[in-house]
Amino acid sequence: METQCRRQREPIELRINNLGKQKRVLQTVQGHVETPVMEPTVVSTSTVSPDEFDRNVPRICGVCGDKATGFHFNAMTCEGCKGFFRRSMKRKASFTCPFNGSCTITKDNRRHCQACRLKRCVDIGMMKEFILTDEEVQRKKDLIQRRKEEEAQREAEKEARRPRLSDEQSHVIATLVEAHHKTYDDSYSDFCRFRPPVREGPVTRSASRAASLHSFSDASSDSFSHSPESVDTKMNFNNLLMMYQEHGNSLDSSEEEGSSFSMLPHLADLVSYSIQKVIGFAKMIPGFRELTAEDQIALLKSSAIEVIMLRSNQSFNLEDMSWSCGGPDFKYQISDVTKAGHSLELLEPLVKFQVGLKKLNLHEEEHVLLMAICLLSPDRPGVQDHSRIEALQDKLSETLQAYIRLHHPGGQLLYAKMIQKLADLRSLNEEHSKQYRSLSFQPEHSMQLTPLVLEVFGSEVS
Repeated sequence: METQCRRQREPIELRINNLGKQKRVLQTVQGHVETPVMEPTVVSTSTVSPDEFDRNVPRICGVCGDKATGFHFNAMTCEGCKGFFRRSMKRKASFTCPFNGSCTITKDNRRHCQACRLKRCVDIGMMKEFILTDEEVQRKKDLIQRRKEEEAQREAEKEARRPRLSDEQSHVIATLVEAHHKTYDDSYSDFCRFRPPVREGPVTRSASRAASLHSFSDASSDSFSHSPESVDTKMNFNNLLMMYQEHGNSLDSSEEEGSSFSMLPHLADLVSYSIQKVIGFAKMIPGFRELTAEDQIALLKSSAIEVIMLRSNQSFNLEDMSWSCGGPDFKYQISDVTKAGHSLELLEPLVKFQVGLKKLNLHEEEHVLLMAICLLSPDRPGVQDHSRIEALQDKLSETLQAYIRLHHPGGQLLYAKMIQKLADLRSLNEEHSKQYRSLSFQPEHSMQLTPLVLEVFGSEVS
């Protein structure tokens, strides 16, 4: 009686957890179940841990020999005998054997003699003390339900913390990707409409140095492809600088002064075409059309060359450091750009920028977001409504960060590297402006430029 009272005072959770810790060893000889050998451990009302039994050994009910499902009320039994023992104990049933009280209980005849079946249950160690009361059963059910609800709550919180894009952010990305597809023809079919590229003519000092850059990149393309950018680009460009100096010392400066920029007409048409596409892309950026005309113009004039450089990375080839835009006539080497009037002071950092950007392996969605962020910079010269443009840029930045968290787990540095590329573009923009002004001061060269190029690059934004 004292034992029962002490057991009732135990917390139901403690009793439930402790019921699974006693082991029993049953021996079956020629189909007859022997009296089980007890080990001094705690028992369970349910199945035991899979690790405690050999999975290949069949479990046999100690009462009727049917397939057992685990320990129930301190003994290995089937579900049928478990239920029979529980019902008999709860009803305090008293059975009488119609025979001599020693019936052999089997799976087939276990219903024939309840007295001997109950006696067998007791003989193998089944104990009524392990039967839960109705109150305890309800508490057990409540405990199980509470644990299920807690697990569901944890899953819900985990799902809530999982990175995701809002509907607005998804719409912005889809809009920008569509805008890029509409304004960037990766077949480059329009290039044949430009003034044709002319690569013949005297070799200038810049072209000679550019050829050295190209030949050196061929020899080191493997290192560019397989080694860390911070080591390779520094090593390669330091060597290139030495090569430029050697070539520069061997050439007469008067040769460059009298040279013809044979690629200038073709590349001027290409840049003019690219500016038109950047304008088309900008008009489809959410919020851009709502800006004043003055701010739209200011943003486009000051960022056009940067967006062109970003877009050109799609055609940039790491293997030979060239821009491949269709057929062989439209495969542009560094030497081609020097024949349009640009020097290595611009082209060397430009190639380094293109290599670094290419190695980031950006998704198309990240690429178009970066272009839009670049274009909507509130600190551009001539911008009036700084706060409105900054708000648009902040939304794009938040969208980019959300996309990176979703698609680049563990890539916390990617966003910082992308923003650094925007800082690199500012330096490239300044050098481009400097070289453009020098070129435009020469009438024989400025007359090769298109009106759109002259308008975008030729006038300072006040």
